[in-house]
Amino acid sequence: MNQDTTYIFDATAATFQQLVIDKSFDQPVLVDFWAEWCAPCKVLMPLLAQITESYQGELLLVKVDCDAEQDIVARFGIRSLPTVVLFKDGQPIDGFTGAQPESEIRKILEQHVVMPAPVAADPLKLAQEMFAESHFAEAEAALQQILTEDNTNAAALILYARCLAERGELGEARQVLDAVKTDEHKADLAGARAQLTFLAEAKAFPDAAELKARLAQNPQDDEAVHQLAIQQLARQQYEAALEGLLKLFIRNRNYADGLPHKTLLQVFDLLGNDHPLVTAYRRKLFAALY
Repeated sequence: MNQDTTYIFDATAATFQQLVIDKSFDQPVLVDFWAEWCAPCKVLMPLLAQITESYQGELLLVKVDCDAEQDIVARFGIRSLPTVVLFKDGQPIDGFTGAQPESEIRKILEQHVVMPAPVAADPLKLAQEMFAESHFAEAEAALQQILTEDNTNAAALILYARCLAERGELGEARQVLDAVKTDEHKADLAGARAQLTFLAEAKAFPDAAELKARLAQNPQDDEAVHQLAIQQLARQQYEAALEGLLKLFIRNRNYADGLPHKTLLQVFDLLGNDHPLVTAYRRKLFAALY
């Protein structure tokens, strides 16, 4: 079970002094006395590892295989397994025997080990996650707070414009995008502008039900295919829209001066190069082109 990580080690008689006694002067060291034949040991060990990792370096875990390290067992008078001992400043100061629930182990540790403060989450990243999950109002509120502190934050401005667009404020969204004066986020800016284009076009087109009825009567109605794709894009039905646009391109790539190809590229801008749909449909478009 040699699974040493940054905070977890296996000790032998030769390394016990360094790994446990010496290191315990820098941070507490939890020593897990275990054996291969001990079923409760195998239940406890991953729990101790999880707890140790949660302390992010404020606690170390050292494992001692009692079958292999009889000298250490005799030195500390270990009589039952599992036995867990906490060392600090070179001395054993606390511990327990037998498999214990996480709550009890943490209760022992909190008397001796300081839990590191949680790292503050990046507000912009949180807003991006909320937007991705279609929580547009929450994302917009978070972005307003960010922009109150820095109204030149290009990434926040672009995402804020997309939130405005999602609730139909297209004119205000355009004004926000016009305030972005850096080239650092060109791809995101292009995607936001594509979104505004699709939402504005969708308002001028027949609704999806009418377009589907037209296509049921005439599947070759290129205008209906394109307009339905725009309606789908306005509702984040990206895969359906991409499939319709690709089929239209394959059947009639010159429709409206190459509009299917142009629209596909706008969707790629909207979703971003890392999106799995973009990867798949770029490949399909390339195959259709060549």
